[in-house]
Amino acid sequence: MIYFDNSATTKPFEEVMTAYQKAAIQFFANPSSLHYLGSDAERLLMRTRQAVAEQLRIETEEVVFTSGGTEGNNLAIKGIAFQHQTRGKHLITSSVEHPSVLEVFKELEQNGFEVSYASVDHSGKVDPEEIKSLIRKDTILISIMSVNNELGTIQPIEEIGDIAGMYPKVFFHVDHVQGIGKVPLSLKKAKVDLCSISGHKIHGLKGTGILYVRKGVLLSPLFHGGGHESNRRSGTENLPGMVAFAKALRKIKEKEKKQLNELIHLRHHLINHLNVMEEVIINSPLSGAPHIINVSVPGIKPEVMIHALAKKDIFVSAKSACSSKQPDVSSVLKACNLKENVTKSAIRISLSYSSTIEEADLFLEEFNSAIRYLEKGR
Repeated sequence: MIYFDNSATTKPFEEVMTAYQKAAIQFFANPSSLHYLGSDAERLLMRTRQAVAEQLRIETEEVVFTSGGTEGNNLAIKGIAFQHQTRGKHLITSSVEHPSVLEVFKELEQNGFEVSYASVDHSGKVDPEEIKSLIRKDTILISIMSVNNELGTIQPIEEIGDIAGMYPKVFFHVDHVQGIGKVPLSLKKAKVDLCSISGHKIHGLKGTGILYVRKGVLLSPLFHGGGHESNRRSGTENLPGMVAFAKALRKIKEKEKKQLNELIHLRHHLINHLNVMEEVIINSPLSGAPHIINVSVPGIKPEVMIHALAKKDIFVSAKSACSSKQPDVSSVLKACNLKENVTKSAIRISLSYSSTIEEADLFLEEFNSAIRYLEKGR
């Protein structure tokens, strides 16, 4: 099997599964319980939060455990909007964000907020100067992803952070779900106020993640109840999931440090060979994230190509997994002003640190064969 759909989800590390099982069995008690079993669970929770903070080089109290990227994005955006709406109701994002961001802004627009959508160039990149031009006296939030989930485009987060930092009323949120462990980002240096990260994109478990909330930033919670996570996310803590997330984060950071250049080389190897296929159009920028390549084969529907490759035990995807069952056109590629035949035929190849040159070469061979076969059937 060749699994090149790692931007949709990743296979959990064995160490992550072991850590989850151990925590679930040995520390099953509620961390809020007063007996010693609860105290043991609470101490593990504190150590886990500290471990995550150390990996991200942030403070322990700035870690809010969530169920993943979607909740993190919702909590960050709605939390800022509702908490600070008396200071302004204008928000800024881009036209190529993940559905868990764009759909939140659409809902906020229905609740009296005004949203400005920054445009992107043909590679899906925003212009920091346009972001700056959109800021108004009533702007309270800028939300820009670090790495586009379809194209792999790396956004100029530090430049945007510098701009946001010039306006005391403006908070800066970054969806770092596709970037974590592959595209280095210093949250402090980039002046990020809130940052969403998901566990299942880094070989952790589905239903796990964190939201970084800079010290001093106030949020209106999505969930009300017992006041867990410093009143920012009520609900009994998913301690085994938290432990699994911390383990996955440590492992992916180790691999980023040791294997990032290998991953970059593998992506370039694929791009170089895809470039010589006349039928293939490469949509991703050459300078994109090291794990994502978006290509189009005009005239061949993505789902047809995906099924053809799956018969060979090769797995890729079309668009974001969260919107793959929506109409054919990729809204991200459409926002890049690419031709309709390109936006309707896009395939996403997404790698991991376990992907190999041998897998890449076999994929290229079968991809080329599938193109030939499907073109004959047209």
